[in-house]
Amino acid sequence: MKFIIAMQTKLNAMKDVAFNCVRKKEGQNTIEYIIMLGVVVGIALLVGGLVKSMMPEVFENVKAKIIGGVNSTAE
Repeated sequence: MKFIIAMQTKLNAMKDVAFNCVRKKEGQNTIEYIIMLGVVVGIALLVGGLVKSMMPEVFENVKAKIIGGVNSTAE
């Protein structure tokens, strides 16, 4: 009988440890940070692709304005 009570006590202790691990919010915070990091990286990749496609046009506009400014002061 003592053996059964001792086993029940050990099982209850193990059950409490398992439930305490599940109840901790540290794992939830880690998952939330990983999801947020994924979203930020995804947005950065999308914006980077858009900026990369627009950069030649922007550089041409800047170049034209610089050349136009230099030509107007030289005259």
